[in-house]
Amino acid sequence: MPLPTDQKLIALSEDLLKQIDAMQGLHHGFRPFHARGIMLSGSFTPSPDAVSMTRAPHISRASTPVTVRFSSSTGHPLIPDNDPSANPRALAIRFHLAERVHTDIISHSTDGFPTRTGQEFLEFLRAAASSDSSKPSPLDKFFSSHPRALAFVQTPKPAPSSFARETYFGVTAMRFVNRDGVGRYGRYRITPDAGTEHLDADTARSKGANFLYDELTARIAKGPIGFQILVQVANPGDITDDATVHWPEDRPLINLGKLSLTNAVPDNAHEQKNIIFDPIPRVDGIEPSGDPLLEVRAAVYLLSGRRRRQAPEQ
Repeated sequence: MPLPTDQKLIALSEDLLKQIDAMQGLHHGFRPFHARGIMLSGSFTPSPDAVSMTRAPHISRASTPVTVRFSSSTGHPLIPDNDPSANPRALAIRFHLAERVHTDIISHSTDGFPTRTGQEFLEFLRAAASSDSSKPSPLDKFFSSHPRALAFVQTPKPAPSSFARETYFGVTAMRFVNRDGVGRYGRYRITPDAGTEHLDADTARSKGANFLYDELTARIAKGPIGFQILVQVANPGDITDDATVHWPEDRPLINLGKLSLTNAVPDNAHEQKNIIFDPIPRVDGIEPSGDPLLEVRAAVYLLSGRRRRQAPEQ
C-alpha cells in the first residue's frame, strides 16, 4: 500500500490526523478512529451468482482465507460498549489472496458518510471541535450548508445485541468488472446469518462495559459466525462518486458469497496494531469509483498505521 505522491493529499491527511488527535487525544499504538476492536479469522466461499458481477480472484476460487476486525467508534481504546458514542460499529475484512497479496472491504453499521470529500470532513471536525453554547455555533453553520451531514448525524445509531447480529455497509461505491469486461457500480452490504438485532437505549445502558466483546468471544467458541457479502448494484444514472447519497432500496442485491468466521486471532492486540486495512481494492475485477473519499481515507489509514506500528507494545 504505497503512500500517495500528491502533496496536497498528504497534507490534508496529516491535517485530519492532527484534528482527530486534538479532539480525542493521541493513544499510541491505536487507530485514531475505531481504536477498540477484536480480530477473527475464517474463510470466504463465493456464491454461484458472484461471477456475473466480478472476475476478482477470490470469486473464482473455492474458498479464500480471511481476517476480519470488528470495532467500536472513536479513538478511545477503552470506550465502554454501552456508550452511545461507540456507535456506529465497523467491520473490516481482508481476503488473503497470496503471500503479501490481499484485498480489503471496510464497512460501517451506519449507511453512508457525513461529507463528500476529505476537506469537507476536516471542516466538519473543526466545526465540531470549536462549537460551544453560542447560537448559531460553528457546527450549526456547517450543517446549514451541508444538510446531508446533518442527516447523517441525526440518523439513529442503535447498539447491536452482538457484532454478529449487525448489518454493515460499504461507505463508497466500487466498480465491479466481470470476465466479459462488463462493469457495474455497487456498494457492499454485509448481513448476518443470525439476523440483525438492535437494542433500545435503556437496554443498551443496562449492559456491561464489555458486553459486545465478551459476547463475541463466547459466540465464536461455540461455532462459526456467518455473514453474507452482498453488493447493492447501482442503476444507470445513479450517483456513484458521493458517499452522502443513498440509492433507493429497490436496487438489486447480488450475493458475492459467505463469510464464515471460526477462530479468534492469536496475539490479538499485536495483530490489530500491525494490520493496515486499505479502502482501495487494488485487485483485478474490483476497481475504485471516482469517489474523492477513497484516496484520502487510504492515505489516513496508511499514515496512522505506520505511526501505530512505531509505537512500543503496551
